[in-house]
Amino acid sequence: MRTTITARQIAIPRALKTRATLVVTRVARLAVRPTSARITFGQEGQRATADIVLRAARGAVHVARGAAPDPRTALDRAAAKLRRQLDKHVEAPRHRARKAVAR
Repeated sequence: MRTTITARQIAIPRALKTRATLVVTRVARLAVRPTSARITFGQEGQRATADIVLRAARGAVHVARGAAPDPRTALDRAAAKLRRQLDKHVEAPRHRARKAVAR
C-alpha cells in the first residue's frame, strides 16, 4: 500500500511521520485490499487537524478527520473514526443474487 504524508501550515517531525504510517497501516488491515492512503496534517487556528483518505479495491474511499490541540492526538482521533467506518463497512451485509443450480 502506498502511503503519502503531507502538511499544510505546520512542520511534522520524523517521529510523527513514522507513527502516522504505522497507525494507517494497522487500520488499513480492516479494509478490503487497500491500495493507497493519504494523510494530511494541518493547522486551523489553535487546533491541529489530521485527515486520512484510504482508498481500497473496487473504488471504495474512506475519509476521516480528527482535530485536537496537537497533531498526534488529531491523528489518533482520525484513525479511530476511520476504524469505525471500516468496521461498519466490513459488517454490512452483502446482498448478492444467487444463481439457481439446475440438477
